[in-house]
Amino acid sequence: MSWLIIWIIIYLLLIIYLTMRHVKSTDIENYLVNNRKTRTFPLVATTLATFVGGGTSIGLMAMGYESGFAAVGIGVAYVIGFFILSRFAAKMNRLGRQESLYSFPQFLNTRYTSKDDPKFARLFSSAISGINIFIFFFLLSAQFVGMASLLKYAFDIGYISAAVISCLVVIAYTAFAGLSGVIITDLIQFIIIVIMIIIIFIPGINADTNGLTKLSELPESFLNGSYYGWAFLIALPLFLSPSVLIRMDLWQRILAAKDEKTAKRVSILSGLGMLPFYIIFPLVGMTLKLVLDESIEPKYVTYLFLERHSNEFILGFAVVGLMSALMSSGDSFLNLVAISSIKDFAGWRKQKSLSDKNHIHKEIRIAAIIFGIIALGMALVLPKIVDLMVVGIATITIFVPITFLALIKNEVYKYRKIAIASIIGGFVVNLFFFTWGTIAPDQFEPKSSFIPAFLVALIVVVIGYFIQNKKPKHII
Repeated sequence: MSWLIIWIIIYLLLIIYLTMRHVKSTDIENYLVNNRKTRTFPLVATTLATFVGGGTSIGLMAMGYESGFAAVGIGVAYVIGFFILSRFAAKMNRLGRQESLYSFPQFLNTRYTSKDDPKFARLFSSAISGINIFIFFFLLSAQFVGMASLLKYAFDIGYISAAVISCLVVIAYTAFAGLSGVIITDLIQFIIIVIMIIIIFIPGINADTNGLTKLSELPESFLNGSYYGWAFLIALPLFLSPSVLIRMDLWQRILAAKDEKTAKRVSILSGLGMLPFYIIFPLVGMTLKLVLDESIEPKYVTYLFLERHSNEFILGFAVVGLMSALMSSGDSFLNLVAISSIKDFAGWRKQKSLSDKNHIHKEIRIAAIIFGIIALGMALVLPKIVDLMVVGIATITIFVPITFLALIKNEVYKYRKIAIASIIGGFVVNLFFFTWGTIAPDQFEPKSSFIPAFLVALIVVVIGYFIQNKKPKHII
């Protein structure tokens, strides 16, 4: 029996044991926000695991191979973003407890909708949740592409078969475990990722680049981060940083913190702990760019680097570790999509059905199955992990303007029409430029589609805010 199979068995037995011991799937509060009692270390680990986990780590390695240090710009933007998040984390946690909030879309729904206007509530909640679900489909699909790429090499099977297997594993675990299960897998995969960095990635990078000195042989655009253009690099800290504040997965973790101090502490520690990963992973791709004699698809960079620097024992551990990381990130994203689809479409359901926790729990599980299959289809149609990752993490910036408004002002209901115009306008612009860039990449870089989208969303809010405040006060 190969070491790969042995490591898989060990991992599965560990997951089954911890899940059966710590996960209570019948408890909806536990399923959604881990009973709001999570301490600092597990929250930091699960946050870092999501932001530097399977799809992201493989995506960053692929991005490093494709574009060099441009990938580091994402890490810098996120560090800034987490310090922005720390400014609001305590308030987010407090509001979650006071108003029984379970998600980011639910927060926006409570601020911009009212029971007195159910028609608008349906429109607004559909737009918020629908666009968020669309965005997280890209991130979820990136996990499936990463898992399929590893399985394809590790077991010598076809890409489609590997993608289907990956999807089924993530769906099965997510439907059962919920957030408490996600935190368990995140803890395991974060530890594994750190071990891999210490024993494989850093020594491998050092050996292949002769202490980083050979990096000077790469093109200048790789070294200065300008491969996708200077506009992309400059826009990352300006526009991507605030997106940390409106990530659904981060809201879920802030809401799960045991108190306000923990929520703020987690934000700061996560930001500080993230940057080293966003430097090391792109270096893996850049290293392989130097040592390979022929070009490969970027999504295969990770396995080829591991194979180059591992014996059978270490390779088996590393592949299973990355598979666990991919599964962990995948079940996190699928969990969010399923919860949002059921909990956040305000105005569509009778209060009786929303108050029936067993009914909600059942529907979330069904949604996880349906959306998992849809994300699999996207992974098969668009198997470019770099595009999936960048578009997923950048498109969410269109929610930044209306979220800032809702966090800094207590009453924002009168800006409801401005809010929906902002997010729909930003989404349409993003979709247009991404489609244009995909069809004609020589005319526009699709990864930069979030720049005009964010600007449109911001301009709509700023102009609408000043116009609204000039109206007579009795007009809403």
